[in-house]
Formats: sequence, structure tokens, C-alpha cells
Amino acid sequence: MIRVILIAIGLVVLIALARIAYMIVPASGMLTPHEPRLAERCESLEVAPGTEDVTIHPQSGIVFVSAADRRSENPDAGGIWTFDIADPFQTLRYASVDGPDDFQPHGISLWIGDDGRQRLFVINHPLAGGHTVEVFEVDQDWRLFHAETITYPELSSPNDLVAVGPNQFYATNDSRYQSGIMQQLEAYFGLPLAGVSYYDGETGRTAAGGMIYANGINVSADGRMLYVAEFLGRRVNVFERNPETGALTHRRSIPVRTGADNIEIDESGDLWIGAHPRVFDFLAHAEDETALAPSHVIRVDPETGQAVTVLYTHGEELSGSSVGAPFGYQFVVGAVFDSNVLICPRG
Repeated sequence: MIRVILIAIGLVVLIALARIAYMIVPASGMLTPHEPRLAERCESLEVAPGTEDVTIHPQSGIVFVSAADRRSENPDAGGIWTFDIADPFQTLRYASVDGPDDFQPHGISLWIGDDGRQRLFVINHPLAGGHTVEVFEVDQDWRLFHAETITYPELSSPNDLVAVGPNQFYATNDSRYQSGIMQQLEAYFGLPLAGVSYYDGETGRTAAGGMIYANGINVSADGRMLYVAEFLGRRVNVFERNPETGALTHRRSIPVRTGADNIEIDESGDLWIGAHPRVFDFLAHAEDETALAPSHVIRVDPETGQAVTVLYTHGEELSGSSVGAPFGYQFVVGAVFDSNVLICPRG
């Protein structure tokens, strides 16, 4: 009997070690080496610490940057910045002139109505605790005026969001557990406990689950397809979306062989994804700003699943890229901790 118990314990340990290796080896980047690409042709623009998310107005080229100093406990450290991609060094300014006092922005999404109305949706992680979505009206001078604060129980660990109406949005929850032993187990075993919530303008609900660290999210131009990046799952999930009910139907998953972060979409419908190819380098960078982490931007065709690298740097120009937002013949790269963005040509 004791022998059977020991054999059973041994099998459990082996299975656990195999699962950890299955998650850790790809995350380390050992299986997918990269050569530097394009970074030497990019310009660097200083904005503010933690340029984590970037989105660009599709007609004007006005760039919105979500910035928060994730190494600081200063409640005044966060905000939204804007600049004109055609003249970034002369037009950079702080745009969130009105909003919550405890503002630590994360993922952002710009909604544009048929009548020209514009609203910026921003995930906020107040230092006081909890999570909210802050909604801002965007005026003709690209200033942001706070309109409302939204929170609901299913907004439990939000990372990114995409607005699909003046009061409707989807938000990713990157994990189920935020502390303790379960947080460690969820991360190291790659437990599929993350997902997506949906806010219909009045209430929130869970829209999809079963993901390993859900991260970036975006929607196709016609509003019928939703794309969700899995950072630790190293893939992008494609959902068919019912615009009337908000319901999601999973259609396929696209492997990307990198730690996918925020998703932006170009004029042809391709996905541009900021990524972390070597997760442990990124974790070291999170602890020590002098430790470099690679920056990686890929372009993914959601129809064919083909993924190509458009930018790669070992971290000298920018460490820990989280977004690559395209506009015209350029794209803008932001990072989780660094204070600059890169403005790069589309080669």
C-alpha cells in the first residue's frame, strides 16, 4: 500500500514538473531566437514612465499614450498623453486634464461614433485598491474630460479593454488570483483561469474563460470579430461576436510563439501586437530597471494565422515592449516600465 502511495506521489510530481517545463521553456525564449530588426531606424520620444498602451486616432494620427509609473507609489504618477504622429516632438502634451485623483491608467481604447463623438475608455488601478474603467469625452482639441466611472464584480483583474459602443466594452482579466499560493500555481502551471468580461452599458458579466493570462484585446472594423491575446498561452484567440447581445463564440486560436501583450489593428485588418519573447528577462526588468528585456512587435494576419516580426531589439532602445500601434507608414511602440516610446517606419 505504501509503495502504491509513493508511486502515485511520484507520478503527480512528474506530471507537475512536466507541466512547469511545458510553460517555462517556451516562455524563456530558448526555442525562438531572434535577430535585431528595425530598432536603429526608430526615433525615441520621452513621454512619462510606463508607456504601457498606445492607440492612434485612425483619421488624424493623434496618438494617445497611457502612462503610469509602476515602480512608484506616487498617486500623481499616471495620466494620458497625446501627440501628433506627424510632429511628435512639438505636440506632446498631458491630455487628461480632468479625472480621478488616484489615476493609474493601464489599457486604453478609443471609441468613435458615427456622429463624430469620441470617448476614451481607460482601465484604472487606483493605489487605494480595486479596479475601475474611467471614461473620458475627447474634445476637438484632444483634451480629455472625465464622464463616468464604471466598475462591476466581473472586472476582477483587468489588463486591457476594447470599447464597442458609447457605454459598452470588453475587458480582459489576466488572472483569477492576485496573491498567495494560488497566484503562484496559476502562473507557473499555466492554469487557464483568465478570461474576458463584457459590460453592456448597465451590468457586467463573464463573456469568455479558459485562458492562460488573457492580455490584449481588440475588435475588427466591422465589430464582428474579437481578438484576445494570451500572454502565457502564447497565442491569439479569435471569437465571433454577436453585436446585439455581446455573446462570444470561439472560432480558433493562432499560435504566435511570443508573450503577446496589447493588440492594435491596421487599415488592412492585420493585428499588431507588442510582445515579450523572453518572459524571465521581462520579470528581471520589472524588478531592476537596469536589467534589459527584449522588445518585440509582430504583425498577424487573422485570416491565415501568419505572424511576422516587424521589430525586435534586445532592450537597448526600449525594454519590455507592450504595444505596437500602426498609422500610415509608421508605428509607435510603448513599454510597461520605460518612459519613452519608439516611433518607427513600417518597413
